[in-house]
Amino acid sequence: QVQLVESGGGLVQPGGSLRLSCATSGFTFRYSTMTWLRQAPGKELEWVSEINTSGNTKYADSVKGRFTISRNNGKNTLYLQMNSLKSDDTAVYFCTEPGGVRGQGTQVTVSS
Repeated sequence: QVQLVESGGGLVQPGGSLRLSCATSGFTFRYSTMTWLRQAPGKELEWVSEINTSGNTKYADSVKGRFTISRNNGKNTLYLQMNSLKSDDTAVYFCTEPGGVRGQGTQVTVSS
């Protein structure tokens, strides 16, 4: 059974940082391209970033230069380091695997 569990969200002031984690099980993580998505209140699901099995990364223009995606294949865990956070980054963040299964999400709120 594929399972993904996001953690690390919280309330942070503008300009602050958070590191999200996504613990996975039930599929071959090391052979999977992994993706972060987010959904802001009242908005559609938005693609944020992805990392392939070779460690190559892609980012949405809105987060490029501020967010860093990474993975630890030994721990079957995906990460998202988020720096210079803005109020527009407020959303529920999800990780997803190639089959489309995603976790329950972790809330990130950027507010003073």
